[in-house]
Amino acid sequence: MNAGNDGGEPRLTIDELAMTAGMTVRTTRYYASLGLLPAPERRGRVAYYGPEHLARLQLVRALQDHGFTLAAIERYLAGVPLTSSPEELAVQRILLTAWKPSQWQRMTREELDARVGRRLGDRDLEWLTQAGAVRRTSTGDLQVLPVVDHAVEVLDLDVPIDAIVDANAAVRRHMSALADELDDILRRSVVSRYQGQELSTEAADRLERTVTGLRTLALDAIVSTFQWAANQLVARSVPTHHDEERGA
Repeated sequence: MNAGNDGGEPRLTIDELAMTAGMTVRTTRYYASLGLLPAPERRGRVAYYGPEHLARLQLVRALQDHGFTLAAIERYLAGVPLTSSPEELAVQRILLTAWKPSQWQRMTREELDARVGRRLGDRDLEWLTQAGAVRRTSTGDLQVLPVVDHAVEVLDLDVPIDAIVDANAAVRRHMSALADELDDILRRSVVSRYQGQELSTEAADRLERTVTGLRTLALDAIVSTFQWAANQLVARSVPTHHDEERGA
């Protein structure tokens, strides 16, 4: 790592960059060939990479964890200038994952059967896929959300998949607008405090912990508010004793 360090920022070889980012050299080279990374600094026949390259790869990893396909990653990064500083890329990554849902876990069909405690048929798997608890990868493996256990319970209750799909669509429709508004609040009230200054490791950690704390509070508020609204709906729908007396 010190071979490319002339007293400034550490410069990494492609092997060191890949290892630090938690990727293979082949994958790192492939991303570079797609133009997802800025050009390295060349000294003779050796290419050196700096913090800006590492931060960009970390953003790619965050996008992958967020469920972005390679094509979607390319489209997203097309809007992030190659001249962006590591600090700017760190903010992008933190904001990207601000309202991040549960992580997908890769597993085989057999591992999923073991997790839910029974063998799932093809129709069961198709139901869980439509319900949004399972998805297939290009390699044939499965990616599963932690909610799959509850989804299997609902599956066993023979709930029509149309009801689940419609409910998911309703949630996505309203949550998309809410996420936009919450993202605007984060940028205006939190991230703006860090703009125009060098984002040190300590500051980046503090920003990420702040966003995580706000996310937890916001998600709790969403659940609590929804439960309150549902209770109010039930209260309005069920006639009270007083209502029955007035009807009489």
